[in-house]
Amino acid sequence: MKKIITLLLITATIFSCKTEKVTEIIVIGNLHKPAPNYNPEILFNILEKVKPDFILHEIDSSFFTPDFKFNKPYNENEGMASKMYIEKYPETHLRPYEFEGRNQYRIDKGMRPTDRLTLKLLDSLNNAKLLTASQSKIFNTYTALLEPLKVRASKSPENFNNPQTDSICEQRQFYQYQMIPKITNVRNEFENRFLTKPNGEKISYRDGYQLWADFWDVRNQTMAKNIMKISEQNKGKRIVVLTGFMHRYYLLKELKRLTKEKNITIKEFYQK
Repeated sequence: MKKIITLLLITATIFSCKTEKVTEIIVIGNLHKPAPNYNPEILFNILEKVKPDFILHEIDSSFFTPDFKFNKPYNENEGMASKMYIEKYPETHLRPYEFEGRNQYRIDKGMRPTDRLTLKLLDSLNNAKLLTASQSKIFNTYTALLEPLKVRASKSPENFNNPQTDSICEQRQFYQYQMIPKITNVRNEFENRFLTKPNGEKISYRDGYQLWADFWDVRNQTMAKNIMKISEQNKGKRIVVLTGFMHRYYLLKELKRLTKEKNITIKEFYQK
């Protein structure tokens, strides 16, 4: 009798595994601002082909009502395309997955605008030939890596949603957040210039930039965890994640790690 019960349990488990619908996650890298090669209509057409159950946005909960309707202007490609899609397919769900209060958090901590001011100062030092040879090489490599991305971003969405572009993005962001601090953390120009934070405290360009560099990891890892939480709460659904294409490589890397041994598949929007 015990053998029969055990066999029945095994059979039921196998049957359950076979019939459980796979959750699909499709990460679409975007240009936030409308351009001739990428605008709300183009993204809307992509969504129509994919037919998502959920559309996840790189914004936080402040953009939504309690029942996840947009509650403020969201005039980027992602927002406008989603509004069009929801009007036609009202059963589709919207969700935020961003680090909560991202922009104010960066301002309060002193990351903004020290990030921009640091890079501006670094550019001035480089143009004046005041950097060492190794420092100049780092900065010039960083700036040069943006050029192939501009070319890819001027073409069809498939051109900035593929492993090759992801690889260039990863290298460029590595230089921005890992290599640039090798300059700013050793030069006095960045230690002796300060910004006043909203609470009245002063922060050096050096410390502000390092906080910004560290936040890149925190933010992307938080977003990936939020995507996973939504995915696990909605098993068997097709979930589209809309993100700036410079984030795509990081989110994909994290999601592939987090979805190991789970009934979740990660696809491209142009895959069958």
